[in-house]
Amino acid sequence: MNVATFYRFVQIDDPHVLANALRADCAALELAGTIVLAHEGINAMLAGEPDALERFVRTLRADVRFADIPVRYSRGDGNAPIFYRMKVGVRRELIAMRRDEVDPARRTGAHVGAAEWNGLLDDPDVTVIDARNRYEIELGTFPGALDPRTRSFREFPAFIDRLDPNVHRRVALFCTGGIRCEKASAYLLEHGFEAVYQLDGGILNYIDSVGDDNRFVGDCFVFDRRVSVNDALEQGAYRACHACRHALSDADVASPSFVADVSCPHCVDRQTDRQRASFAERARQARLAAARGERHVGATMPATTRRTR
Repeated sequence: MNVATFYRFVQIDDPHVLANALRADCAALELAGTIVLAHEGINAMLAGEPDALERFVRTLRADVRFADIPVRYSRGDGNAPIFYRMKVGVRRELIAMRRDEVDPARRTGAHVGAAEWNGLLDDPDVTVIDARNRYEIELGTFPGALDPRTRSFREFPAFIDRLDPNVHRRVALFCTGGIRCEKASAYLLEHGFEAVYQLDGGILNYIDSVGDDNRFVGDCFVFDRRVSVNDALEQGAYRACHACRHALSDADVASPSFVADVSCPHCVDRQTDRQRASFAERARQARLAAARGERHVGATMPATTRRTR
């Protein structure tokens, strides 16, 4: 199984109509994953056989709105499912920021490739910001990057509002696949930051293209069943807590607080007995469905896989 990721900020007047068409295409090609549509564009992560993914992309690019949309491909872990079902939905925003003045289709930061990005990392006059959330950053990041300590992307503007454009004159942003940086860089430009850069294609494209001069340390969190990928873009050593979506190390799994599908050391003290019982029942239902041979079981999918890149 391969994985294809893509996004584009572009005006879509008919997101519900487009959603129905894409849903039918994915069903015909037996793809799984997530497609999010909004009036501001499209964001997707799909898994399937390589030929099926290529056919889907060809059909998508036949639409003039997506004629040259970049698509990033990565490898799955053997025949294990990357996603358990196909979900196509329409939202108010692709990436929830709740700031109406931000329009990534109009203006974003300058895209830079791996070699130029490494140059920015070495420049003491550049402020490097990790635009991801704290549970992602815990797995790996670029040394020296600022950690906004956000729990969701909606908190990112508040972090930026604490920075001074007159002090932080040059800012470089990065995220998993690039889409959050599109919106984040647009926000910075709207708020007086003059020189804003973003890592083209995000961490995943950087790892795929940088070669031996890889500055990223650790694993990269991904929003699917793999949980993380290493510097070879292969499945990492982490698993996910189905209760709180936190990535778990071997030490976390060995903790007495870890109960499969129910709790982990990061959430056990925050759960009520009722919540733990609910998680356990959800896991039981998922096992029953799997035993019946129902291939796309959404209940066992970590909450993070329903988020964005």
